[in-house]
Amino acid sequence: QVQLAESGGGLVQAGDSLSLSCTDSGRFFSNFSVGWFRQPPGKDREFVASCNKGGVVTHYSDSVKGRFTISRDNAKSTLYLQMNNLKPEDTAVYYCTADLLHDAQAMSVMGNYLKFWGQGTQVTVSS
Repeated sequence: QVQLAESGGGLVQAGDSLSLSCTDSGRFFSNFSVGWFRQPPGKDREFVASCNKGGVVTHYSDSVKGRFTISRDNAKSTLYLQMNNLKPEDTAVYYCTADLLHDAQAMSVMGNYLKFWGQGTQVTVSS
Protein backbone atom coordinates (compact mmCIF):
# COMPACT_ATOMS: atom_id res chain seq x y z
CA GLN A 1 0.00 0.00 0.00
CA VAL A 2 2.95 2.27 0.64
CA GLN A 3 6.42 2.19 -0.86
CA LEU A 4 8.87 4.49 0.84
CA ALA A 5 12.22 5.73 -0.36
CA GLU A 6 14.55 7.99 1.62
CA SER A 7 17.07 10.40 0.18
CA GLY A 8 19.28 13.25 1.29
CA GLY A 9 21.78 11.54 3.54
CA GLY A 10 25.46 12.23 3.37
CA LEU A 11 28.65 13.12 5.19
CA VAL A 12 28.65 16.40 7.10
CA GLN A 13 30.55 18.05 9.90
CA ALA A 14 29.27 18.68 13.40
CA GLY A 15 27.11 21.77 13.48
CA ASP A 16 26.02 21.43 9.87
CA SER A 17 22.49 21.00 8.63
CA LEU A 18 20.98 18.35 6.43
CA SER A 19 17.54 17.72 5.03
CA LEU A 20 16.16 14.26 4.42
CA SER A 21 13.23 13.36 2.22
CA CYS A 22 11.03 10.31 2.04
CA THR A 23 8.75 9.83 -0.91
CA ASP A 24 5.87 7.39 -1.07
CA SER A 25 5.07 5.90 -4.45
CA GLY A 26 1.75 4.55 -3.19
CA ARG A 27 -1.63 6.17 -3.46
CA PHE A 28 -2.76 6.84 0.10
CA PHE A 29 0.11 8.68 1.73
CA SER A 30 -2.17 11.26 3.33
CA ASN A 31 -3.99 8.53 5.28
CA PHE A 32 -0.86 7.49 7.17
CA SER A 33 0.88 8.79 10.20
CA VAL A 34 4.55 9.00 9.31
CA GLY A 35 7.84 9.14 11.10
CA TRP A 36 11.57 8.87 11.15
CA PHE A 37 13.67 6.32 12.99
CA ARG A 38 17.40 5.87 12.94
CA GLN A 39 19.85 3.10 13.63
CA PRO A 40 23.30 4.14 14.85
CA PRO A 41 26.15 1.74 14.12
CA GLY A 42 26.05 -1.19 16.50
CA LYS A 43 22.79 -0.08 18.10
CA ASP A 44 19.10 -0.78 17.78
CA ARG A 45 16.75 1.31 15.74
CA GLU A 46 15.46 4.28 17.69
CA PHE A 47 12.68 6.79 17.33
CA VAL A 48 13.46 10.25 16.00
CA ALA A 49 10.27 12.06 15.06
CA SER A 50 6.73 11.46 13.86
CA CYS A 51 3.65 13.35 12.79
CA ASN A 52 -0.02 12.67 12.27
CA LYS A 53 -1.84 12.66 8.97
CA GLY A 54 -2.20 16.41 8.73
CA GLY A 55 1.33 17.07 9.87
CA VAL A 56 0.23 19.34 12.70
CA VAL A 57 0.66 16.94 15.64
CA THR A 58 4.30 16.00 16.00
CA HIS A 59 6.51 14.09 18.41
CA TYR A 60 10.26 14.19 18.82
CA SER A 61 12.77 12.25 20.81
CA ASP A 62 14.46 14.29 23.50
CA SER A 63 17.80 13.90 21.77
CA VAL A 64 16.66 15.80 18.66
CA LYS A 65 14.04 18.15 20.06
CA GLY A 66 14.83 21.72 19.13
CA ARG A 67 17.25 20.66 16.40
CA PHE A 68 15.17 18.52 14.04
CA THR A 69 11.88 19.37 12.38
CA ILE A 70 9.54 16.87 10.80
CA SER A 71 7.10 17.98 8.13
CA ARG A 72 5.10 16.52 5.29
CA ASP A 73 3.65 17.57 1.98
CA ASN A 74 0.74 15.30 1.28
CA ALA A 75 0.25 16.73 -2.19
CA LYS A 76 3.74 15.48 -3.03
CA SER A 77 3.48 12.31 -0.93
CA THR A 78 6.70 13.35 0.75
CA LEU A 79 7.97 13.38 4.31
CA TYR A 80 10.84 15.62 5.38
CA LEU A 81 13.28 15.80 8.23
CA GLN A 82 15.21 19.03 8.60
CA MET A 83 18.24 18.40 10.79
CA ASN A 84 20.12 21.34 12.24
CA ASN A 85 23.16 21.54 14.49
CA LEU A 86 24.08 17.96 13.75
CA LYS A 87 26.18 16.06 16.24
CA PRO A 88 28.36 12.97 15.84
CA GLU A 89 25.75 11.13 17.90
CA ASP A 90 23.30 11.69 15.05
CA THR A 91 25.31 9.37 12.82
CA ALA A 92 22.99 6.59 11.76
CA VAL A 93 20.99 5.08 8.98
CA TYR A 94 17.76 7.05 8.87
CA TYR A 95 14.55 5.28 7.96
CA CYS A 96 11.12 6.65 7.22
CA THR A 97 8.03 4.75 8.19
CA ALA A 98 4.28 4.98 7.82
CA ASP A 99 1.35 3.56 9.71
CA LEU A 100 -2.34 3.59 8.89
CA LEU A 101 -3.85 2.82 12.28
CA HIS A 102 -1.63 4.53 14.82
CA ASP A 103 -1.06 8.18 15.55
CA ALA A 104 2.28 9.89 15.95
CA GLN A 105 2.51 9.25 19.67
CA ALA A 106 1.87 5.54 19.26
CA MET A 107 4.40 5.25 16.46
CA SER A 108 7.13 6.59 18.70
CA VAL A 109 7.10 3.45 20.84
CA MET A 110 6.39 0.83 18.21
CA GLY A 111 9.86 0.53 16.75
CA ASN A 112 10.38 -2.62 14.74
CA TYR A 113 6.72 -3.52 15.10
CA LEU A 114 5.94 -0.96 12.43
CA LYS A 115 5.38 -2.59 9.09
CA PHE A 116 6.34 -0.14 6.36
CA TRP A 117 9.88 1.13 6.02
CA GLY A 118 12.09 2.68 3.41
CA GLN A 119 15.52 1.30 2.62
CA GLY A 120 17.27 3.93 4.72
CA THR A 121 19.73 6.71 4.01
CA GLN A 122 23.09 7.08 5.71
CA VAL A 123 23.86 10.21 7.70
CA THR A 124 27.41 10.55 8.95
CA VAL A 125 28.43 13.46 11.14
CA SER A 126 32.13 13.98 11.72
CA SER A 127 33.48 15.72 14.79
